[in-house]
Amino acid sequence: MKIAVIGQSLFGQEVYCHLRKEGHEIVGVFTIPDKDGKADPLGLEAKKDGVPVFKFPRWRARGQALPDVVAKYQALGAELNVLPFCSQFIPMEVIDAPRHGSIIYHPSLLPRHRGASAINWTLIHGDKKGGFTVFWADDGLDTGDLLLQKECEVLPDDTVSTLYNRFLFPEGIKGMVEAVRLISEGKAPRLPQPEEGATYEGIQKKETAKINWDQPAEAIHNWIRGNDKVPGAWTEACGQKLTFFNSTLNTSDLVPEGEDLLIPGAHRPGMVTKAGLILFGNDDRMLLVKNIQLEDGKMIPASHFFKGAASSALELTEAEVITAEAVRSAWQRILPSVPDIEDSTDFFKSGAASVDVVRLVEEVKELCDGLELENEDVYMATTFGDFIQLLVRKLRGEDEENECVIDYVEKAVNKLTLYIPHQLFIGGMFVDAEGTKTYDAINPTDGSVICQVSLAQVSDVDKAVAAAKDAFENGLWGKISARDRGRLLYRLADLMEQHQEELATIEALDAGAVYTLALKTHVGMSIQTFRYFAGWCDKIQGCTIPINQARPNRNLTLTKKEPVGVCGIVIPWNYPLMMLSWKTAACLAAGNTVVIKPAQVTPLTALKFAELTLKAGIPKGVINILPGSGSLVGQRLSDHPDVRKIGFTGSTEVGKHIMRSCALSNVKKISLELGGKSPLIIFADCDLNKAVQMGMSSVFFNKGENCIAAGRLFVENSIHDQFVQKVVEEVKKMKIGNPLDRDTNHGPQNHQAHLKKLLEYCQHGMKEGATLICGGNQVPRPGFFFEPTVFTDVEDHMFIAKEESFGPIMIISRFADGDVDTVLSRANATEFGLASGVFTRDINKALYVSDKLEAGTVFVNTYNKTDVAAPFGGFKQSGFGKDLGEAALNEYLRVKTVTFEY
Repeated sequence: MKIAVIGQSLFGQEVYCHLRKEGHEIVGVFTIPDKDGKADPLGLEAKKDGVPVFKFPRWRARGQALPDVVAKYQALGAELNVLPFCSQFIPMEVIDAPRHGSIIYHPSLLPRHRGASAINWTLIHGDKKGGFTVFWADDGLDTGDLLLQKECEVLPDDTVSTLYNRFLFPEGIKGMVEAVRLISEGKAPRLPQPEEGATYEGIQKKETAKINWDQPAEAIHNWIRGNDKVPGAWTEACGQKLTFFNSTLNTSDLVPEGEDLLIPGAHRPGMVTKAGLILFGNDDRMLLVKNIQLEDGKMIPASHFFKGAASSALELTEAEVITAEAVRSAWQRILPSVPDIEDSTDFFKSGAASVDVVRLVEEVKELCDGLELENEDVYMATTFGDFIQLLVRKLRGEDEENECVIDYVEKAVNKLTLYIPHQLFIGGMFVDAEGTKTYDAINPTDGSVICQVSLAQVSDVDKAVAAAKDAFENGLWGKISARDRGRLLYRLADLMEQHQEELATIEALDAGAVYTLALKTHVGMSIQTFRYFAGWCDKIQGCTIPINQARPNRNLTLTKKEPVGVCGIVIPWNYPLMMLSWKTAACLAAGNTVVIKPAQVTPLTALKFAELTLKAGIPKGVINILPGSGSLVGQRLSDHPDVRKIGFTGSTEVGKHIMRSCALSNVKKISLELGGKSPLIIFADCDLNKAVQMGMSSVFFNKGENCIAAGRLFVENSIHDQFVQKVVEEVKKMKIGNPLDRDTNHGPQNHQAHLKKLLEYCQHGMKEGATLICGGNQVPRPGFFFEPTVFTDVEDHMFIAKEESFGPIMIISRFADGDVDTVLSRANATEFGLASGVFTRDINKALYVSDKLEAGTVFVNTYNKTDVAAPFGGFKQSGFGKDLGEAALNEYLRVKTVTFEY
C-alpha cells in the first residue's frame, strides 16, 4: 500500500523502517520541525531513504485546516495514514482522506486511560495489566474503533521507561506492522469502543506531580513510578524541591536504620539508609526510593543525600583525556546549538531530550568498547565534567554508585569472621525471592540453623534467565575480547585464592566437608579450574577446510566456534563449590552466560562465589545463582525456551527427566554426569599397602560422598583376608569429629535424609546375607555422623553390589585367583560407567584391564587422581559429555560453518 507516516520519535522511526521492509511504499513522512538544530529520528531516516519529508509547525489555524498543508499532503496519494506517535493535532481533512483512513497507536488498553499520559496513569492507578491499542482515528479523543490490542503484565516496580522498553515499544512496533498487514489483506476489524470502563486523564505536568502523603505506601509508590522519569514525582524537604525516582515496595529485609529526613505532610519522617531513602505511607508500610533529583537538576543516589561533596576529581591519564575529547565530540553532535562543550555544560539544560539520552549512551558504549552504561548514568551526571568523571570511574572499575548492597549473615567461626550472602543473585544484585520465601540452611555437624536462605520461585528463574540473556545479547560480556574475558576469570581465581580459608570454612559449615580437605580439594581445585579455563579463552579456534571449488569460481570454507548462549547449570551437594567451578569455568571461558542452581542443601559457597564475581568485575547478568528446589528451579531451567544448554550432575533418574524436558522444550544441548557404581579390581600382585591406602581413599574420601567412589572392590582370593584385616585396622584409626578440627578424618554426612538412606542401605546388605565387618550405624552424637562401614561376602545379586550408596560404605567381593576375564565381566555388569580402577604390578595386565573396563575414567595403581586438564565424564547410564580439559569447552560451544565464493 501507499502509506503516509505521520509522527515522530524512535518509535515512529522503527515503525517506518518495518513498514518499508514489509514492502509498503512510504509516499511521505510528516514529522515535527527541527528543535535546536536537531532533526527528529523519523525524519532523518526517511531523508536517508529519499522519501519526501515534511516538517509543518502546525496543520491548522483557528480551528481550520491550512489549505496549503492539506494540498501538499493530498498530492502524495496515500491510501493509508499511519500515526505511530504524533504530538501534533491532525485535521480530519487529512485523517479521512486516504481510502483506508488512518490508524493510531495508543499506549493503553482503550477505553481505559484515554489521553496523552496513558502510561503514567496505568502505573499511577496500579493497574495489573497494561498494553497498547491500535485504533481507527475519528474526530474524538482516542475514541475511534478498535483494530488491535495487546496486553502485558505490569510488574510491581515497573516505571514508564521499563514498561515502555519491555513491551510497549518492541511489541507496539510489531502491532502497528500487524495492523497494516490486516488492512492490506482486508481483514482489519472495526470494533466500537465500549464506554463502560472508559477513563480520561490529563497530561501529567511537573506542577501536578507533587506527592500526596496522606495515602498508603502502595499508592505513593505508584505515584512515584507513574511519574518516573517524566515529569517526576516531587515533594519539598530540607528547603528545596526533591524529585524521587526508582521506587520499590520490596522492602522485606530492610531495617529502617539511618538518618531522618523530615518531609512536611508525611505520615512519618523519611529515613536515609545505605539502601536508599525509606518512605512511609499512612498505613505505616515502607517503600524505598533509590534516586533523588535535587532542585538544581543533579541526580544523586538517595543513600548519599546527607553525604558531603563528592570525592576530589580524578586526574585523567593521557589515554583518558583522548577518550574525554571523543565524548566531547559526541556531546557536540547531539547539542549542535551549544557553541562549546565545557565542563559546566548541562546536557538537559542545553536542550537534550530523552531520545538524546539513548543516543549518547549508545555512542559512548561504541567509543568505550561496550562499556556498561545506562540511561540512568546520564541523569546522574548531567554536566559534561561530571559525566566524564563518572565515565572514567567506570572504565577504571571504580563505579561506586552501582555498588551492590549485600545483606550478610555474620558468623564467627574457625578464628574467622564470615560474611555470608543469603539471597538470590540475579543481574548482579542480591535480591529476595518472589514472595520473600526462605528456608533454613542446616549445619550437618550439629543440626543447627546457619541462616535463612532465599528460596527461588519460577518467576525468579525467569528473571535470572532474562538477565543472562540480556547480558549475552546486549551486555559487555559479548563485546570484550576473549583475552579480556580470560583476564576477568584470572582475577576471579585470584580472589577465590585470597578468600580460600573463608570459602573452605563455609564449605565445612554448610556441607560438612573436612576443613583441610575443603581447603585442598573443594576450594583448591576450584581455583585451579578457573585458572585453567581462563587460559583457554583466547585459544578457542575454528579452522579452514578445503572443499570442492565451484569452477570457474573459488571457495573458502571456515568454521567458527561460538558460545551457545544462556546456560543452566545444576550442581550437586557433595562438592558444592568444586562442581560449580568445573562447569561454570568452561561455560564462561566459552563466552556464555549462566544461571546456576546450587543444591538446595548446600547453597552458601555458591552465594559467596557470587559476591567474588562482583569484586572481579564480571559484568552483571553474566552469572546468576538461584538456591531452590530441583522440582521448581531445575525444572524451569530445563523447560525455559531461552536456555540453550543444561549442565547437570546428579542422579541418573533425575538426569533422564531433565533430558526429556530439554528435548520437549527446545532441544537444548545437554551434558550429564550421573550415578556410578565404580569397580576397583585389586590383584594379588599389587603393592598391598598402597592398595589398602588407595582403597580406603577410593571409598571414604569426602565421607564417601564422591561421584567416582569405588562402589565395589573386587579383591583376588589369595590376598582377600589380609586386605580386609588391614582395612579394618585403618578404619579404626580414623577420627570422626567436627570437620573444622584439623585432626578430623571423617566429618558428618551432608544432610539428614542422606544419613537415613545410608542406614537403610546397610539394613539391605545385612538382610541379604552380606557380612558387616564394622560400622553400619549412626554415631551417637549430635549431627549427621555415620560410621565408616565395611561389608564382605557380597555376592553379585545383592542390592548393595548393584546400587550406589554415595556414602562411606566399602563393598568387598572376592574373585578367583588368576581369573581376569571373569572379574572383568563382573565389574562391567552394571549400567553405570563413571570410573574404575585396577591395582597390579603387571603392566600387561594393567593395560588389558584398562582397555576392557567400560568407564569414562580408569585409575591404575592410584584412585581419585583427577586434574583440571584431564577430561572427566561417564559412559552408559553414568551420562555423557565431559567436564574439565579442552573437551569440556565443546560442551558449551557450537560450530558454525561459513562458505565464501569469490
